[in-house]
Amino acid sequence: MNNKVYTYDGTYPSLISLICYLFHNNIKPDDIRVDGYNPTLFETTIDLHIEKNEKDIIYILKKYGTHINSFIFKVFLSHDSKRELVIYYFLLNANKYGANVINMRNLRCVCKTLELARYVNNEAHKLKGFVRFQELANHILYAKISPVNDVLPLLSEHFKKRLNSEYWVIDDEGRSLVSIYDKKNYYIIEKSELKMDLENISDDENEISAMWCSFYETIGIKERENHRCRMNFMPKRYWKYMTEMSDECEKGN
Repeated sequence: MNNKVYTYDGTYPSLISLICYLFHNNIKPDDIRVDGYNPTLFETTIDLHIEKNEKDIIYILKKYGTHINSFIFKVFLSHDSKRELVIYYFLLNANKYGANVINMRNLRCVCKTLELARYVNNEAHKLKGFVRFQELANHILYAKISPVNDVLPLLSEHFKKRLNSEYWVIDDEGRSLVSIYDKKNYYIIEKSELKMDLENISDDENEISAMWCSFYETIGIKERENHRCRMNFMPKRYWKYMTEMSDECEKGN
């Protein structure tokens, strides 16, 4: 017997609407995947063409609170291939036990939800400190990232408050997505839709970068260098886009 894999368009509202539909119709999926999923020999994909409905998210918020919604949204942002099924079973148990389900760590779906949410939150927290903006010739601030998880929405919320008086763009190169902030709101779009020169750096930027590198080297104490300790606090996978570490990356240190 083939496993039934239900598909959705890849957005959070669409996933919640699909899960709510499955609950209301007592359907238990074997898996949930994004449209375009290539099934195995023993799988059958089913597209119910469920229209995403913001009311379903509002229902989750009212029934379980923002705390629960925050957890499942972070699970959705994770790179885990089974994240949709984790959310399904978490909400299935939430319907049974209420908002207190978050404390029921004897349930596998709850443990997995907490694990994935913590993983996403930790990566977003690190990038809040490791993101390096450069000023483009048009005076827009531009930063590149390549996170494991899809933390662009979390970073956008952070920098919306942190740099609310600036125009900025954050480029998730791995997913070909960009977040654009216009001093009021941010918009996450496909990079191909962005008609902007992201390579033309302002005249002042190179000088500022050189000053920052000089400062970084000056405050360092050669006798107290500890590369292992530094990598614990500043994982090497973040070095690629960090101004003060770019030379070391090129040298292969």
